[in-house]
Amino acid sequence: MRFKPVTSIQSKDMNAEILAVGSEMLTPDRVDTNSLFLTDQLNQIGVEVVAKHVVGDDRDRLATAMRLAMGASQFLLISGGLGPTEDDLTRDALAAALGRPLIFNAEISEGIEERFRRMKRVMPEINKRQAMVIEGAEILSNDRGTAPGQWIAGEDCTVMMLPGPPHELKLMFTRECMPRLRAMVPPLAIRTKVFRISGMSESDLDQTIAPIYKKYENPATTVLAHNGDLQVHLRARCTSESEAEALLAEVGDQIDAALGERIYSRNSDPLEVIIGRKLKATGATLAVAESATGGGLAERITSVPGSSEYFVGGFITYTRRMKTECVGVPEALLAAHGAVSKEVAEAMAAGARERAGVTWAVSITGNAGPTADGDEAPVGSVFIGIAGPEFLGSYHRIWPSSDRPRVRAFAAQMALDMLNRELGN
Repeated sequence: MRFKPVTSIQSKDMNAEILAVGSEMLTPDRVDTNSLFLTDQLNQIGVEVVAKHVVGDDRDRLATAMRLAMGASQFLLISGGLGPTEDDLTRDALAAALGRPLIFNAEISEGIEERFRRMKRVMPEINKRQAMVIEGAEILSNDRGTAPGQWIAGEDCTVMMLPGPPHELKLMFTRECMPRLRAMVPPLAIRTKVFRISGMSESDLDQTIAPIYKKYENPATTVLAHNGDLQVHLRARCTSESEAEALLAEVGDQIDAALGERIYSRNSDPLEVIIGRKLKATGATLAVAESATGGGLAERITSVPGSSEYFVGGFITYTRRMKTECVGVPEALLAAHGAVSKEVAEAMAAGARERAGVTWAVSITGNAGPTADGDEAPVGSVFIGIAGPEFLGSYHRIWPSSDRPRVRAFAAQMALDMLNRELGN
């Protein structure tokens, strides 16, 4: 049975946009994490976030962005720019966008002043700016800071002004905004399903599953690729959880059948989690020997809580001498084939397995670039070695990239993928 998308969610009525305010958010040093929290909260009640914006401290740009968002979506959530300084322009910009005046609220001013008194400080005169309220707004209390929020209900859009500090925003939104939103939003459910895939390119993946997902507007399908890890995200939006789950099953089962064994995870777990689960199930142990990745593979493995149950440790054998001394790669082998070779990758894995006393060992040797540095192996060339019970083998790949971090990330992903395949189901 196919469930049609709810009529109301085809319009802008249950959509939201998020606007993060602050020039500091446009630098490489700050990341807007508030929007992630807000998106999660909104999705729980069936509200779809259709756009996110980051705008610097410019009144006219902010007002323009606010007008556009209010004209396109039912909800606009604004974070930041509610402080007392001259560059805190959210109140002024929204008042201009709405064409409403700002009115001084003596009660808010007194509350801020009392907060300063409790800290045995005198409130600076500039903090009175935080008591300016847009005409018709409801006040959202802030127990964790001096900046109150504001809720402005319009005919076409409801706007929430929230403080920038995450610990203030989260409490205010949960306590003040969510009850109001739940009263406004009709029952909707958003549910997702994630497949993770290996062993094919992004274009091959999309070519395989596009004939399936293109038949459906709901769920929405997104194909993602990052450093060799492919993901298919299905997102269903229906009037009930059961409808959403049924729709995900209808589309997901077809995708599952089309991809088969190339799917390594059906619940969004990454390779390091899948591998850990397999090792624990059989009581097996694991060690690594890394050259090009410099510990990146071990970092992925140990990022999983409880990995000490199966991961023994690793060897960072970055030079030829360390390959010989730590994992016993013969000098003659290095001289004959070079450090980046099939023979050395297999010798590293076998040596790591023997010296660590483990069931399985994985090795990585390669040239991550950006230059060849006299090595015979081209930039992007990586060999993965795997040693296990009655198994010793290697895999080779050349990535057409001189982006060092990217090659290293691809190499770690490939190593995990090859190990997962060898471990089987």
